[in-house]
Amino acid sequence: MGDKIQKITPNLWFENQAEEAAAFYTSVFKDSKIVRVTRYMNEGQEIHGMAEGTVMTVEFQLEGQKFVALNGGPHFLFTEAISFIVHCDTQEEVDYYWEKLSDGGDEKAQQCGWLKDKYGVSWQIIPARISELLSSPDPVKAESAMKAMLQMKKIDMNVLKEIHK
Repeated sequence: MGDKIQKITPNLWFENQAEEAAAFYTSVFKDSKIVRVTRYMNEGQEIHGMAEGTVMTVEFQLEGQKFVALNGGPHFLFTEAISFIVHCDTQEEVDYYWEKLSDGGDEKAQQCGWLKDKYGVSWQIIPARISELLSSPDPVKAESAMKAMLQMKKIDMNVLKEIHK
C-alpha cells in the first residue's frame, strides 16, 4: 500500500525554485531525501499559467519530516511569521546549521537564533534546552539568559551555559 500519509505536511510556495530548494535542504539535513516530483500538465494551463513539463511540486523529507515545495509563481512570499525550528544538542550543530542555512540569506534578518535562508524561508537554530534555560526557577538566571540571547545573532550555547552555572 505504500507509506502512510503524514497528517500535517508543510507546503512551501516558491516562485520557481522548488526543485533547487528541496535539493539544497536535503543536502543540509541528515536522513533526508526527495520523494517525488510532479510536473505541470497542459490541463489547467488557463489557471496555473505554467509551461507543460515544468516542475509543479517536489515532495521531500528532512529528518523524517515530510514537506512539499510548490512552484506557484510570484504571487506569495515567505515571512518570518512562519519558521522552522532546528533543535541542536551541541554548539557544533548550531554552527553547522547556521552556516549552511544562512549562506546567501538576508543578514539583516538574523537575530536571536533566527535566520532567513537564500529562498526567504525563516529558520530558528536553537539549543534543544533553550526553553529550560529561559524558564529557570531562578528569575535572575532566566532574565540574564534572555538578555544575552537577545544580543546574539547565532546562539552561543557556551555563554548561556555560563549564565546557568
